[in-house]
Order: sequence, then structure tokens, then C-alpha cells
Amino acid sequence: MGCFCAVPEEFYCEVLLLDESKLTLTSQQQGIKKSTKASVVLGYVFRHLNLVEIDYFGLRYCDRSHQTYWLDPAKTLAEHKELINTGPPYTLYFGIKFYAEDPCKLQEEITRYQFFLQVKQDVLQGRLPCPANTAAQLGAYIIQSELGDYDPYKHTAGYVSEYRFVPDQKEELEDAIERIHKTLMGQVPAEAESNYLDVAKSLEMYGVDLHPVYGENKSEYFLGLTPIGVVVYKNKKQVGKYFWPRITKVHFKETQFELRVLGKDCNETSFFFEARNKIICKHLWKCCVEHHTFFRVPENESNFLSRKFSKFGSTGYKHRYSGRASLQMTRDLSVQLPRPNQCIERSRSKTYPKRTRQT
Repeated sequence: MGCFCAVPEEFYCEVLLLDESKLTLTSQQQGIKKSTKASVVLGYVFRHLNLVEIDYFGLRYCDRSHQTYWLDPAKTLAEHKELINTGPPYTLYFGIKFYAEDPCKLQEEITRYQFFLQVKQDVLQGRLPCPANTAAQLGAYIIQSELGDYDPYKHTAGYVSEYRFVPDQKEELEDAIERIHKTLMGQVPAEAESNYLDVAKSLEMYGVDLHPVYGENKSEYFLGLTPIGVVVYKNKKQVGKYFWPRITKVHFKETQFELRVLGKDCNETSFFFEARNKIICKHLWKCCVEHHTFFRVPENESNFLSRKFSKFGSTGYKHRYSGRASLQMTRDLSVQLPRPNQCIERSRSKTYPKRTRQT
């Protein structure tokens, strides 16, 4: 592969896509250097995937302590110090940064397909827990998308066991998936994937970006950033929910994170949490600012709330989300969507040896 250290500007990167394929980006092939803006790298990935509804997606990377960050399109690659310290070579992960509240309403089939791949991965890796009956329904839609209609001559006993759907998968789940798959005759891949998303969007943890924090007496909490607001979890149970229109300020100082919420009586209440360190706290703050901006309320909301939002952020720190907000995307008439005659190449899932049945 050669010596990457020979040229300081040299950049060699592998982007892991949601179908588990890899896209290689290098200084030699695409002219990408450490001084290149991250938006250029994102542009290569979006063109490779033929995506137009791009604002839902981003590129993640992990630092040496396995803390995850999103690539900031407004910064150069060199300005992402945590990334540069990990390589070369470098690894980026393509994925959903902002989960649409209703992914079935995304305008293009190719965008819904990427959402399908991401949510399928979320379920498989345990980030999106679901009860057994829902897991069976979701698994059947995956099989229908992959294999089409049930055919007793092609789909012999144990065919479902060649695929993975949830962590610690059991034979009982595979049998349930097979039973449901037999009922889905006639559904083309796009329809099966849309039905999959329609079920998945109702799961409690759909689209929740979890951040670990501490509350009073060092008790452990998670703050979940969602399309509708911030959800607070303790012992895996929801103990608070604050909607974006009611959140008037997020602030951090050192390791302390503040969430200021407007009550029904129009009085503000501040909720304080502690992060493990300042870097993690700032990362939580940035993610919260970006989620609020992306899912912000319409501009015709009350003047009172608009004045409150003008103070949103942290004194001494500036961070702006540079993409379009969700509302702007639905009103954008510059690109006719969906584009006509779109051809989508679907990737086959990784398969495993059939489960050996015990008589």
C-alpha cells in the first residue's frame, strides 16, 4: 500500500456503507487531501449512492477511545483532529444523522432504501430493541425484499436461518418469520421495505441518538435526541420528555450540560446533567444544537418562542448546523422529486450456514 507518512497532505480513506460495501477515497484517485473540506468528501459519497435527499445523512468516525463524532461539512479534514490522529489509513462510516419522523414519506425510493438498511442494522446490532412479534414481522419484510414471494421448491426448511435479524437470534423467531413471509405474496422490494419502515418507526427507540450522562448522586441517565425532542432515560425507562418547541436553551460548561425548558406556565426550568469529560459534553451539546436546528419549528410560531430560540446555544462557543432543516427540504422546489426512471441496485445481505434442525 506504500508509506502514507511520505506526504503530509496524503489522504487514504475507506467509507463503510450501509450495505457493508466499501468506497475508497484517496489523494491519487479523487484528489482528496487533508486540507479538503469535509463537504467535498460527503459529496463523493452522495454521488456514489445517487442520493439527493442528502441532509438526513452524514459520515461518522471514531477516535482512539472509541468516542464517535460526525464529520463537520464546514471544516477541513485536517481540522478533525480526532480523525487525523487515528490514521492513516482512515475509516468513515456512512449513516443516518437525522432520522425522519416518518421515513415512509421520504420522496425517493433510493432514500427510503438507505433508511431501510440503517434501521435493519439498528435492530440487528441491538440499538433498536423490539418485542418478538414485531421482530418476526420486520424479519418477514426483510426476507420478502431479499427473496421475493415464498416458493416451497426454492425455500426449503431452514432458509430463514441463513439470515440475521436480531442479536441472539433463536429458532422460534425464524419459524415465525417463515410463517409471516408466506403471507406477503406480491410485495415488491420497495413495498416490503416501506412496510418495514412503517412498523419500525413506531418502536420506542426508533431514531433515538443516546448520550450517557449523570444526574443527582452520580446516578446514570441517557439523553436521547429524537425528531420530536429530548428524551431522558433512567434504568432503560423513560423518565422525561422535552419537545423541541419547548426547549429554549442548551448550554455546557466544562462537564456540566444544561437543558432549559419552557413550561406550560411560560416559566423556564433548567435541568442539569454531568458528562464524563469536557470533550463528551461538548459533543452532546453540538449534537443537540444540530438536532434542534434540523427539526426546528416552523417560522410562524409565536414571537415569544422565536425570541427564546434566538438565545439557543452556549455562551463562548459557536456551532451552526450548515445543512437544510427538515421543513426546508419538504418545501424545496429546486429539484423535482422523485426523479423519473430511477434504477436502484439492491445489495444482498450476508448469509450464514443453515441452522441444523434437531428432530
